[in-house]
Amino acid sequence: MSDPILRVTDLRVRYGPVEALRGVSLEVADGQVVALVGSNGAGKTTALRAISRMLRPASGLVAFRGEDITRLAPYEVVARGLAHAPEGRGIFLNLTVRENLVLGAYLRKDLAAVDEDRERAFGFFPILKERLRQVAGTLSGGEQQMLAVARALMSRPKLLLLDEPSLGLAPQVVERIFQVLKEISRAGTAILLVEQNAQKALQLAARAYVLETGEIAMRGTGAELLASPEVRRAYLGE
Repeated sequence: MSDPILRVTDLRVRYGPVEALRGVSLEVADGQVVALVGSNGAGKTTALRAISRMLRPASGLVAFRGEDITRLAPYEVVARGLAHAPEGRGIFLNLTVRENLVLGAYLRKDLAAVDEDRERAFGFFPILKERLRQVAGTLSGGEQQMLAVARALMSRPKLLLLDEPSLGLAPQVVERIFQVLKEISRAGTAILLVEQNAQKALQLAARAYVLETGEIAMRGTGAELLASPEVRRAYLGE
């Protein structure tokens, strides 16, 4: 079996005296969708932020494509092929859709391929092409989430970290977002997904982890965790 594209080993993060992550270890295979589910405050967002270097872990190892990236700057992580669409979308609200997409590709020099990727993003989310000159802050919530995903894809990542992409969105928009995630995965981009809609996340994921109070409590295939009585009681309301 080939090495995973992402390997996280014994990751620990502290906020002052509070240990938010307590020895988290997980893996993502090349082209695979992996879900990280858990209740609010379990440490899911912290895990993604530590992996993408938006915050500094207290200890542990993050290896991406076989390289230790634990001490790299965030822009260096992006340049290696890891993109992060954070919770709350994180787009530039005072810039246009076009300008947000341009910034997503700011490290790239292959301009022809950048144009191709922008057209690919419009294929995923046609409404963005219609809104190209519109200021991002005037978009609907669903359109802003589409823009956040599209902007992350403009760096042509090998691994996409997604934090709560369906939060607060209408059901039809959620369906479109998840359909696009499936298409992205089929095209070869791995995804590490944090998602409050546990059922949809586990249906999409090849593998999944349950995070509770900063520790991995369960792991398995998405189907195994979806069938687990404990998971169904805790996260699916059964």
